[in-house]
Amino acid sequence: MKRKVLITARVHEYLVNRLEEKGFEVSYQPSITYNEAKAALHDCTGLIVTTRLRIDKDIIDNAPSLEWIGRLGSGMELIDVPYAESKGIRCVSSPEGNCDAVGEQALGMLLVMMNNILKSNLELRRGIWERDGNRGYELNGRTVGIIGYGHTGSAFAHKLQGFDVEVLAYDKYKKGFGAGYVKEATMEELFEKADVVSVHLPLTDETRHLANAAFFSAFRKKIWFLNTARGKIVNTPDLLAALENGTLAGAGLDVLENEKLPTYSPAEQQVMERLLQHPGVVLTPHIAGYSHEASIKMPRYVLDKLGI
Repeated sequence: MKRKVLITARVHEYLVNRLEEKGFEVSYQPSITYNEAKAALHDCTGLIVTTRLRIDKDIIDNAPSLEWIGRLGSGMELIDVPYAESKGIRCVSSPEGNCDAVGEQALGMLLVMMNNILKSNLELRRGIWERDGNRGYELNGRTVGIIGYGHTGSAFAHKLQGFDVEVLAYDKYKKGFGAGYVKEATMEELFEKADVVSVHLPLTDETRHLANAAFFSAFRKKIWFLNTARGKIVNTPDLLAALENGTLAGAGLDVLENEKLPTYSPAEQQVMERLLQHPGVVLTPHIAGYSHEASIKMPRYVLDKLGI
């Protein structure tokens, strides 16, 4: 009997084809709900997930044949990894597969902000030709602070080569990584020197709302802020206040605290509208790690790690 794999998200056909070539029966259900997945996993050997479903104790207990869980992308906060591993289930992710995409998007958002590219483009669409009000700032000679120096943080640093910037990187759980154009730094150094700050952290109890009012006000300079990691790392009302009171020069956000727009409360809707209207804000719908290339590289890394 063929071993069965449940895929719970939209994926490139490469993943389905490779699994089938290796003799797996693939159940491809990109819109499956939590309860449907719980039932479907009863006879599955493998599970492929992204960020759509929470894989908790209840789901794991209903999957007696499950041998492995493959996470496309980075961040395992939606998977109860310790419990899964206690049941002999191997859990792997693929941050190597989309770190270049995230690094490129972070750099792109930064250049868009600093050079008023989005603002001036939207004005032109309304027939406004404005040069003085859209005079940009050069990245050259500035200091870029990176918080979290894993795959995406280091990829962003790599993309900054050639811009003649000083890169200061802080990682609470990693030491000895500073080399060449990247200097290992403390948060105090980032607060003192940074012109740009980019966050590349997983979502944990420790990082939730790390970027809050106290955080933004701790920087000596008015910074451009980037978040391509997890939306809940940022306290969004505090970020909006920092933008509106001039503490921040701009914000580039690929992720939001609540990414289900139809569920917004009136307060959330008001904050979102003010962010969208702010000339220094660039928002994208969680697409930084979603490139065409990454859609192949992520499953390749997952299956290679699993030996499939």
